[in-house]
Amino acid sequence: MIDTEVLDYGLGEADDDDFDGAVEVDDAQLPDHRYMDRELSWLAFNQRVLELAEDPSLPVLERANFLAIFASNLDEFFMVRVAGLKRRIVTGLAVPTNVGRAPQDVLADISEGAHTLQLRHARAWADLVKPALSDAGIDVVRWEEIDEEDRSKLYDYFQSQVFPVLMPLAVDPAHPFPYISGLSLNLAIRIRNAKTGRQEFARLKVPPMLPRFVEIPGSAASGRARYLPLELLIAHHLGDLFPGMEILEHHAFRLTRNEDVVIEEDETENLIQALEAELLRRRFGPPIRLEVTEEMDDVTLDLLIEELEVSEKEVYRLPGPLDLRGLFDLARIDRPELHYPPHVPVTATAFQPAEQNGRADFFTAIRKSDVLVHHPYESFTTSVVAFLEQAARDPHVLAIKQTLYRTSGDSPIVQALIDAAERGKQVLALVEVKARFDEAANIVWARKLEKAGVHVVYGLVGLKTHCKLLHVIREEDGMLRSYSHIGTGNYNPKTSRLYEDFGLFTSDEQVGRDLTRLFNELSGYAIEKKFKRLLVAPLHLRKGLLRLIDKERRNALAGRPARIRIKVNSMVDEQIIDALYRASAAGVRVDVWVRGICSIKVGLDGVTENITVRSILGRYLEHSRIFAFENDGDPQVYIGSADMMHRNLDRRVEALVRVVAPEHVKELVDLFDLAMSDETSSWHLDASGAWVRHHLSEAGAPLVDLQERTMTQIQRRRRARAVR
Repeated sequence: MIDTEVLDYGLGEADDDDFDGAVEVDDAQLPDHRYMDRELSWLAFNQRVLELAEDPSLPVLERANFLAIFASNLDEFFMVRVAGLKRRIVTGLAVPTNVGRAPQDVLADISEGAHTLQLRHARAWADLVKPALSDAGIDVVRWEEIDEEDRSKLYDYFQSQVFPVLMPLAVDPAHPFPYISGLSLNLAIRIRNAKTGRQEFARLKVPPMLPRFVEIPGSAASGRARYLPLELLIAHHLGDLFPGMEILEHHAFRLTRNEDVVIEEDETENLIQALEAELLRRRFGPPIRLEVTEEMDDVTLDLLIEELEVSEKEVYRLPGPLDLRGLFDLARIDRPELHYPPHVPVTATAFQPAEQNGRADFFTAIRKSDVLVHHPYESFTTSVVAFLEQAARDPHVLAIKQTLYRTSGDSPIVQALIDAAERGKQVLALVEVKARFDEAANIVWARKLEKAGVHVVYGLVGLKTHCKLLHVIREEDGMLRSYSHIGTGNYNPKTSRLYEDFGLFTSDEQVGRDLTRLFNELSGYAIEKKFKRLLVAPLHLRKGLLRLIDKERRNALAGRPARIRIKVNSMVDEQIIDALYRASAAGVRVDVWVRGICSIKVGLDGVTENITVRSILGRYLEHSRIFAFENDGDPQVYIGSADMMHRNLDRRVEALVRVVAPEHVKELVDLFDLAMSDETSSWHLDASGAWVRHHLSEAGAPLVDLQERTMTQIQRRRRARAVR
């Protein structure tokens, strides 16, 4: 039940008819099949990424980068989502599905959709991006297209740089079929012994530490950069690896394994030891996808299927080259005209130094007023990093507390915490070592923090700590003052240049008290207390959002102003979606801006006429979460780390903070309205469940690019304030 102490949510006074604060659910008024399948919705998201790669109006190296992103995304989807579904089916665990279908049928649809998308992905490379690169003077060639002089140069490179690290593994009665690591690119080789006439099989791993695309020596001097895929270079020199043998067949293949980490926590278990054991197990997870080149012969394929124990439905025949993640390397070619125009993040106006070449005084600036920073348009380095570095140096700072979900060991964030501890400050780092695929790295630098004297804790049993919080305690005039940062993105300087996020700096005493209690509970035992300017999961966030949504519904029924705007990465949670359906049915205009998965259906008669769903993908990864409610003309706006998924609302520690400064509320609402405008380039979710791209006007002119417009607006705003 929802607690009626409304001050704990900052929602104003409760209406007399609030009962106990709970939102009544009348599912009988909602259609049965009212959700999109989350896995198929994810595939639709990755299709939108692919459509950017197919767009000839984008710089060609950025298109290559989008092809690599698509490939990387799909790998993770199989390693986690598909693997998780299969694991639950095999072990007999209940498989949650919001579409009322058997999980085997969902897996069949995933297989069909993934096959279609991977073939489209391969064609986009071969028919669209590769020719466009060639038009720009960058050729990715086959061995047959190389003359003898260049072959000789490549052979020298092969002998000096490649051959010494190759490790062919034979398969015969004395050598069992070798272990195939997940996501590795391999050559399956069939050979014949010239003396005995016996056929043998060998596996050769393409070394992942070498450049995937080998530049032909001297080609750039001719004005055309020419590259050969590494596996082709190796394939045409197999005779050096198998002297005296006849090479019958050689084909590339790639295996995807189940790499989802499952930690069964209990009160007595050492989390780090359990996680390290699980990471070791991950390497040997069962296969879930086998990618092979389309020309692979049946004998070789049958052998792989038998030895790897995969089904024919798990085999993906594709035009080469496999593993287009290698295009990340090509996308870094230094050809500025083939990339997006350079953008240098500006320093937020409030944090600009008072004097040229001076340092900003963050404490003075934040005491003056809350500061809302929008990354990457405004610099993460000159805001979050610089604030933390000043706090580490400042003799008046007594304590620093921070959550860390994804960062890097060489990060200035980690170094600032170490510096603060070495200066004698109390430093608490709440490290989430269960951040997927960053587990091993997080363990390493968490131990580095511990050695420096930082108090490192690993969160609560059974929960991931996903909130983005930084809390600094400073002594001023004999009193303690709190300075806080609540963000929507990770404390990671590298990804901050690519991810769109917001961060709020405040010295508000109530936020400080909320964070003091929250950090105490995170380093203690459980999240139980209520908070006044924060909404915190897992106990209060879902209830608070349901209450806010239902208040808009009741306002609409009473004829008062009502509107809901929600921006998230994923919209899956059925309770939240049903609440939005009921609000829409009551006349509330509901705008949902979602980057990835969305289980909302539009086109439901009498239910979703007032719901609009849009998606924006582009140069930067839209990552911020915004929740805005009209509230009868007194808008309430929150930002934070939570997506509308079961895990975020029920199994993670998340935090949303209410944005109160009128100019910040306006900035967030204006951004939202620009995103939802029909004049802005975006994907529209239609009644059939398809995402339709709208990027050209009826006259064929490009629609507004939200990210370019935001970049321009922030730069203009900064210049205008500088003039004043």
